Amino acid sequence: MSESDSTPGFETLAVRAGQHRTAEQEHAEPIFLTSSYVFESAAAAAARFSGDQPGNIYSRFTNPTVRTFEERLAALEGGERCVATSSGMSAIYATCAGLLSAGDHLVSSRSIFGSTTLLLNNYLGKFGVETTFVAQHDLDAWAQAIRPQTRLLFLETPSNPLTEIADIGALAALAHANACLLVVDNCFCTPVAQRPLDFGVDAVIHSATKYLDGQGRVLGGAVLGSRRLIREQVLPVLRTTGPSLSPFNAWVLLKGLETLPVRMRAQCAAAQELARWLAQQPSLARVYFPGLDSHPQATLIASQQSLPGAVVSFELAGDTPAEARARAWRVIDRVSLMSITANLGDTRTTITHPATTTHGRISAEARERAGIREGLIRVAVGLESVADLQRDLAHALAR
Repeated sequence: MSESDSTPGFETLAVRAGQHRTAEQEHAEPIFLTSSYVFESAAAAAARFSGDQPGNIYSRFTNPTVRTFEERLAALEGGERCVATSSGMSAIYATCAGLLSAGDHLVSSRSIFGSTTLLLNNYLGKFGVETTFVAQHDLDAWAQAIRPQTRLLFLETPSNPLTEIADIGALAALAHANACLLVVDNCFCTPVAQRPLDFGVDAVIHSATKYLDGQGRVLGGAVLGSRRLIREQVLPVLRTTGPSLSPFNAWVLLKGLETLPVRMRAQCAAAQELARWLAQQPSLARVYFPGLDSHPQATLIASQQSLPGAVVSFELAGDTPAEARARAWRVIDRVSLMSITANLGDTRTTITHPATTTHGRISAEARERAGIREGLIRVAVGLESVADLQRDLAHALAR
């Protein structure tokens, strides 16, 4: 094979994929801050709007900077096409709105982000789409929940915040055997650590706000999959309803993608070290992290993830839920280095109490079923010294 025929490496794609230089021959990607585009003639405008001629129309759904981000992320995930959105939640909504109709049924893992649970229950439900929630790791439960009206299976793997894992390949086979689509939120792993499309998944969703940006600067989302699925079912939702990614945010996210492989590998290694240290602390009831040898799904993790991720959760014991919450809050309030914020994927380590933040709007019963108890604390590990993070938590846990 000649050098020109070889496939670029992942790091090369993260830096260069999707860039199309203009006549100015710029080295860095330009930001196209324009709402509309000029056509050569009325006939050319008509051809663009009808789809007979490719090209830019209106920045709500066609913008060169956004397109560069879409093409780069598609290259990293191994997808044929990507559509970028204003946030991760808008990416989930656009996917569901494009793939589902009134009367359809959806099966979801119950181990998902709190806002996603509310979206499925309160908003899709209002428009006639019913959702059944099942245990993420229980393949039989997924199979039993499927009905003739089921069109979509949805999950996060690893899940937020307990980092539960699902067998992606087995779920893809189950979905396709029942004429369903499988959608996976790959926010925690990114394509550096896991590529769900390689296991038969139909669509991958990202909150680009997290690791793809990596520095807590902007909001963004994305949906990836086959060219036909994205073009015919997801893109029309974006074009019509308008949850668009801004060109500036797309440019910031492009800068984030350039360092994504380096950051993810460093943060995953730091999380691994911190999780092992936490597992030795006698005051903790349990530590949740895919990289621990004690994880009950260690074999599955090794088969579909190249890295464990950088989110570590741990649980403090308490005689009652109120006491467990009080202990968790005291630990969080005692940290001095970590940032108390619900965002994750940042170069700065963050700490939060999921039961009262990310999952605070769902019912106590739903939290209990998902295993999100009052003593649970989530740490998203950044790029600080692990020794400093250990000292910060040791001080907080000692009191």
